Amino acid sequence: MKTGRKRFRVVVPAMLILVWLIGAAIGGPFFGRVSEVSSNEQANYLPSSAEATVVQGLLPEFSSSDAIPAIVVLASENKLGVEQLDTISKQVEGLSSLAGVSGEISPAISSEDGKAVQVFVPVRTDAKIGDVVQNIENFLASEAPAGVEVYVTGPAGFTADLTAAFSGIDGLLLGVALIAVFLILLAVYRSVLLPLLVLATSLFALCVALLSVWWLAKAGVLLLSGQTQGILFILVIGAATDYSLLYVSRYRETLRAHRNKWDATLFALRGSFEPILASGGTVIAGLLCLLLSDLKSNSTLGPVASIGIIFSMLSALTLLPSMLLMIGRSVFWPRRPRFEPEVVAAEHGVHATGLWSWVARLVSSNARLVWGSTVVLLVLGVFAAGNLNAVGVAQSDLVIGKSQARDGQEALGQHFPGGSGSPVLVVADRTNLQNAADLMRDQAGVAEVSVVADSPIGSALVTTNGIQSFGPPGTPAPDPIVVDGKVMLKATLTDAADSEIAEHTVRAIRAELAQSIPGTIVGGVTAIAIDTNDASMRDRAVIIPVILFVVLLILMLLLRALVVPLLLIATTALSFATALGVAALVFNLVPQLSAADPAVPLYSFVFLVALGIDYNIFLMTRVREESIQHGTRSGILRGLKITGGVITSAGLVLAATFAALSVIPILFLVQISFIVAFGVLLDTFLVRSLLVPALAYDIGPAIWWPSRTLER
Repeated sequence: MKTGRKRFRVVVPAMLILVWLIGAAIGGPFFGRVSEVSSNEQANYLPSSAEATVVQGLLPEFSSSDAIPAIVVLASENKLGVEQLDTISKQVEGLSSLAGVSGEISPAISSEDGKAVQVFVPVRTDAKIGDVVQNIENFLASEAPAGVEVYVTGPAGFTADLTAAFSGIDGLLLGVALIAVFLILLAVYRSVLLPLLVLATSLFALCVALLSVWWLAKAGVLLLSGQTQGILFILVIGAATDYSLLYVSRYRETLRAHRNKWDATLFALRGSFEPILASGGTVIAGLLCLLLSDLKSNSTLGPVASIGIIFSMLSALTLLPSMLLMIGRSVFWPRRPRFEPEVVAAEHGVHATGLWSWVARLVSSNARLVWGSTVVLLVLGVFAAGNLNAVGVAQSDLVIGKSQARDGQEALGQHFPGGSGSPVLVVADRTNLQNAADLMRDQAGVAEVSVVADSPIGSALVTTNGIQSFGPPGTPAPDPIVVDGKVMLKATLTDAADSEIAEHTVRAIRAELAQSIPGTIVGGVTAIAIDTNDASMRDRAVIIPVILFVVLLILMLLLRALVVPLLLIATTALSFATALGVAALVFNLVPQLSAADPAVPLYSFVFLVALGIDYNIFLMTRVREESIQHGTRSGILRGLKITGGVITSAGLVLAATFAALSVIPILFLVQISFIVAFGVLLDTFLVRSLLVPALAYDIGPAIWWPSRTLER
């Protein structure tokens, strides 16, 4: 009997470790293959009902090519001579030989000042756009006339910039996050082996999560982008490490209270299972609320990140306990825990020493002063939250640092209409072609209007008297392409397509056409940005209250009470508002960070509320456990002392992992990383350590109302 039990205690953990090893071995190679199933094209993430989405869907019917345009600008400080223009024209003809270039390349079009030319180069969507853009630049720059600078901008140029910025996710982001976590764990546990096992737990969870997400994206079930991938990596590493720390803390405690490591494992699992499950469930519930979003970039993050959290919980509750069970006390070497149940009881007592014992005494002796001063401090930051400029970011500002596409757009705006190459697309009835063109041309900010036509260059200018003819005098005007009685018009804007002025122009065009020619729809680059921002602002107003309600329900079920869940929700929301206010102050001091995407507050809220509430769950589940035995106020102090170290360590780890997101030079990720990292530290050191314990201690047993289980 004993032999069978001993074999069971060896075989079960060994099998669990083997299963995770196989999963990690299969999933590991997929780190370099995410680009095969991901897309950073903004139009792919628009709501299906948006005007810009409908227009984008009709675009292939008006054009035989689905290529993405690259706008090449060759500019000089002086007027270009005849020889220089001839040289450029010959070079442009050679672009068609480059791999990835598709369709007919436009001739070199000179600017009015004669100092620049622009060329429209179609790039195949299935090609590596970053490589194609770089090849175009190298090809032209190698033999460009002296004094002529070459830029590649437009949709293809900005896509290439984004691709290059996200290229560091698999290596740089992962490396920085893991190194930061390892150093923190090394400092906390002063053991080399234990941090390695915790990191292995996180990495194995990430490998299996990535494997699952990759195949779901391959099957078209999920949409995956570089942004979603980066958040998935950080969430899994941070969450799996946090859950692992909670288990490690319990395991170390039970090793000191139980001589046998199997018994210690069972008690550690029993004490960790509920808070880890509740914490992970809260995060998943918050993430799945994103399914209510109109934007696919938001709604798809919910399932992707939830899969990561599920595997984070599974690895912390199966893989890590199995590895620690196999190794036993030696995993903590050189500070191996000894069997000393009397010492453990004394450390949790009233007269214990140490930092968290001192904090507990501070809370018990000055509870009202502690929570009152903490609230005042947090409220000071809230007042600045209204200064966060989260109304949208120009496409040219998405990448922080050097950007060839941004430089090219500036050069384009100096010599041509700023919206060249990124026109406003309007779909109208064939009978309303002239009327729609006249209405658009009369708008301030519109340089010219053309119609997609059956012509050598694919479009034809629309004048006040109709479509402009091509070729020698008397040549008939080309026929517009008609699809189901509809035509597509293109309006070139005088301002850059991603500028605030361009957005005002497009909104004015939409309003004028809706009033004069109902049924006419407007799309294009600028319209996509408008529809994205509008949908994102709608999402904020809808999803944030839903998340608060869902998390409140989970806390009520977990803690079997009403007052303490309301207290936890209120303090976490206050912490979020403070983090947002401090972020607004910091961002407004840095020009490149001053504007934010409307989704930044939403994502920050999801991560801070869902993850920030984790620490309150860790604390209050232990407080409830201790309160059953020792009474509410004593239970609060004991819970604070017992969980203080592990929650602080977990907070530092999570803040460090989110801070690692800032190594990816994407504005959205840098802003998210700051808000979440700062908010987590705020939760860890102020809210969970002082505000919540002091408030709960001051209220006393009433925090468990209406439950009658805890009345002391």
